[in-house]
Amino acid sequence: MLSLDKFGFEELSHFWVYLSASPLLGLTLTLCAYLFAQWVYARCGFSPLANPVAIAIAIISLVLTASGMSYQRYFAGAQFVHFLLGPATVALAVPLARQVPRLRRSVLPLACALLAGCVTAIVTAVAVALLLGASPELAASIAPKSATTPIAMAVSEHLGGIPALTAVLVICTGIFGAVFARFVMNGLRVRSHAARGLALGVASHGIGTARAFQVSPEMGAYAGLGMGMNGVLTALLTPWLVPHLMRWMGA
Repeated sequence: MLSLDKFGFEELSHFWVYLSASPLLGLTLTLCAYLFAQWVYARCGFSPLANPVAIAIAIISLVLTASGMSYQRYFAGAQFVHFLLGPATVALAVPLARQVPRLRRSVLPLACALLAGCVTAIVTAVAVALLLGASPELAASIAPKSATTPIAMAVSEHLGGIPALTAVLVICTGIFGAVFARFVMNGLRVRSHAARGLALGVASHGIGTARAFQVSPEMGAYAGLGMGMNGVLTALLTPWLVPHLMRWMGA
């Protein structure tokens, strides 16, 4: 038994040495962290408070800090998962296409809701940041927080913000929405899956959309619509709206 344990430990050590010197470490760490987070999520009855994205981020952050691994080295392997974000986003068109007949009957309400949600997200973020004493650079970084990460970072850079900080704020916004949106909408007595999905997509982009798909295909489809259209509106409105708001507030 002792020799078997020793053999197992040695094999594990050799595997770790090989893996730590390979870009596969980042990929393996990402998949294992998310699978464990998904297991915790299931054990908690799929409660939004046990959001698997938040748990996986915490695990990876702890591992990187404890091991002294640089983010660049980690991302050399994790970029394979990052690459799949594009196809996954495009795939959201499939459930959305199934809702086209219903969407056609609700074009005006959807357009008004999207515009109101986008403008509210931008104005409240910038106004609250400036009122609390944030610099114009920080306010510009937080303005596109409800758009998906690539769009938000590009808009932030155009406004003179900090794209890296914007990416962090986007992720925090998505996790916050996925965790607390259910309680807010229950409190407001919003029962429609279409309305709940659209709100999640507009306010919490991809992470909120993933949460919506876990509830129902209809909610996920509307969340995908909200995420996509809010990204377009954010890219169009933020560069015009934020400078005017900053001048009006004397920033």
